[in-house]
Amino acid sequence: MQDASQLTPLDYSRYDFKDPETYKVRTKRGLSREIIREISRIKNEPSWMLDYRLTAYEHFLERPMMDWGPDLSDIDFDAYTYYANPVEGEPRKKWEDLPQDVKNTFDRLGIPKAEREFFGGVGAQYDSGTVYHKIREDLTKKGVVFTDTDTAVKEYPDILRKYFGKIVPYTDNKFSALNSAVWSGGSFVYVPPGVDAGIPLQAYFRINARSVGQFERTLIIADKGAKVHYIEGCTAPIYSDNSLHAAVVEVIAEPSAKIRYTTVQNWSKNVYNLVTKRAFAYENALVEWVDGNMGSKVTMKYPSVYLKGRGARADILSVAFASEGQVIDSGAKAVHAAPDTSSKIVSKSIAIRGGRTSYRGLLHVARGATGVKAAVRCDALLPDGVSRSDTYPYNEIHEEDATITHEAVVGKIGEEEIFYLMSRGLKESDAIHLILMGFLAEFAKELPVDYALELNRLIQLEMTGAVG
Repeated sequence: MQDASQLTPLDYSRYDFKDPETYKVRTKRGLSREIIREISRIKNEPSWMLDYRLTAYEHFLERPMMDWGPDLSDIDFDAYTYYANPVEGEPRKKWEDLPQDVKNTFDRLGIPKAEREFFGGVGAQYDSGTVYHKIREDLTKKGVVFTDTDTAVKEYPDILRKYFGKIVPYTDNKFSALNSAVWSGGSFVYVPPGVDAGIPLQAYFRINARSVGQFERTLIIADKGAKVHYIEGCTAPIYSDNSLHAAVVEVIAEPSAKIRYTTVQNWSKNVYNLVTKRAFAYENALVEWVDGNMGSKVTMKYPSVYLKGRGARADILSVAFASEGQVIDSGAKAVHAAPDTSSKIVSKSIAIRGGRTSYRGLLHVARGATGVKAAVRCDALLPDGVSRSDTYPYNEIHEEDATITHEAVVGKIGEEEIFYLMSRGLKESDAIHLILMGFLAEFAKELPVDYALELNRLIQLEMTGAVG
């Protein structure tokens, strides 16, 4: 393997393009009560939401920065713009109604194609604003709601207020408090009892402006016996200044419901990605997280499922890929709060070119949660000698009859594997790429075709010049 100083720079050109910063609405940089009031005024929100924002802001000011995990000391909260929107008013429902530069951005990222060919609904967020949202008519006739969260505050207040901030309260951590104070955009999904949404719903989040913060708020509810698959993708151009992405996702699976939430994140390497994602699963419900982390400067993300009803299940597949200048601190949490619940956590990570990955997970079995079955598996791959992978598992088991398994493996690519593939005519770089994709096959097979192809392309891109 080559020394890290000799590695070929990466080509990020597909994602590293910037539109002119011609925003219709934009607040000045910095965070204050006045900025929060201005954001709420721009959105014409009800008074209860402004009160919620201001209360969360007070908690944000009081809450210290975390004293564990990656170094966040470079974050200056007054250096960011907290609201920037290229369109005024409601999200557009016709693609041709968007500003040309915004259309060009999402065209290059494949959003219209995805809408036409694969998805039942598509939302597109550009910095702070949800600029486009559309759902297929057949889903609307079934009663499925898929809109942006700002619209849901006004059009579905009873459903939204029942759940908003209940799964991830602003008191959870410093960044959930920040999001609760300045949130904008995100997706709101409601699937009525017994309805199977069938075709997945997709949202795409794009940061364009320099030193901007993106703080979407996503709320997904599957009522009794309902089923839905929600997919999100994320990118940003590269700047010398850092950007901040601090989202909150709340997922509710009512009894016998099934929700799958798929993320393929490819932020540029100047983005702090600090996200809180949590689900509640009630009796006989199933929540699946399929979580891919390919980009960012620093990621802290631990999708969690609280199993709150008998027979509830959680299936979490988390993948991290860290290259030069990246720290991906990710993992999963399963909290068994009811009897006869089960969970499976699989974590896969690859660190190359001096990147660092960490698995940070929690498996908690509460008192009274008898008959629990849970399995955790952490696999890390280090193709070179300059990268690092760490594992921080926490198991808190309060019932003696719980069946728990935990296994962790850290390894390198075997020279005999490379030799075998090269003996079959492959170049060394192609052989290593094939091995890496085999390592991630469990993740890739869970993705829609376009996303799986993109994952393959990104891995190939990152490996360019990484071997001698």
